[in-house]
Amino acid sequence: MASNVNPTVRRRRLGQELRRLRELKGMTAEEVAERLLVSQSKISRLENGRRSISQRDVRDLCGVYEVQDHRVVDSLMQMAKDSRQQGWWHAFGDIPYSVYIGLETDAASLRVYEPQVVPGLLQTRSYAEALINGALPESAVPDVEKRVGVRLRRQDRINSTDNPLRLWAVVDEAALRRVVGNRRLMREQLEHLVEQSQLPHVTVQVLPFDMGAHPGISGHYAVLEFPDASDSSVVYIEGVTSDLYLEKANDVQRYSVMYEHLRAQALNVDQTRQFIAEIAKEYAR
Repeated sequence: MASNVNPTVRRRRLGQELRRLRELKGMTAEEVAERLLVSQSKISRLENGRRSISQRDVRDLCGVYEVQDHRVVDSLMQMAKDSRQQGWWHAFGDIPYSVYIGLETDAASLRVYEPQVVPGLLQTRSYAEALINGALPESAVPDVEKRVGVRLRRQDRINSTDNPLRLWAVVDEAALRRVVGNRRLMREQLEHLVEQSQLPHVTVQVLPFDMGAHPGISGHYAVLEFPDASDSSVVYIEGVTSDLYLEKANDVQRYSVMYEHLRAQALNVDQTRQFIAEIAKEYAR
């Protein structure tokens, strides 16, 4: 396995292989959990890549699945060892959405719909600070600084010259009108948004208020796709206390179709830049 694949993606690949072995054996997750005297939720989290997988877990599962080929077992054990390495985000301490960061770090493309705020990958430092302070008013200064640092570090994928993330962002007009911080800060943020939208791998479209109801009315979501065909696409839905990750083909397809409708209803690229620039001028006045 390539050494530059981050631990989150390693866990997903290992989990997919363990699920394949279970299905080949014709066993349910409940049956495996009963054999190993663990909870069914543990088996599900291992297979979904949501939980760190130890070499002991792999050994026990291979025993249940009666895997006879020692090369397969050794390969899976090595994957488990590699998956326990730490990604760059661990240097910042406990991050509540570390699973998402791991997926985003290795993604080839990201399609995101933002109804309320400027997408995190396109935020200025000042905007990010004001936004996090407003969203988490009880947070201590060090915690805010840590979250801002992580957000800016994530933007390395956008600014990378070797392997930039292909970003497509549909942003609701509300995100441009909501004054985060102050009007000067918003003008700088919108000017930065226009500048970033001119990168060849970044596409920004605005969904104006007068478009009325649309498929994204229920809220923010993102679709992540990966360079390796063996890694299934993921739909990410952010929650207040927990996040939701959808990987079933039908779920991904449904959200992808919704996104196509959003793109069709939004302003095109040139109209979007003009629209954002006009609002920035309003803030300047």
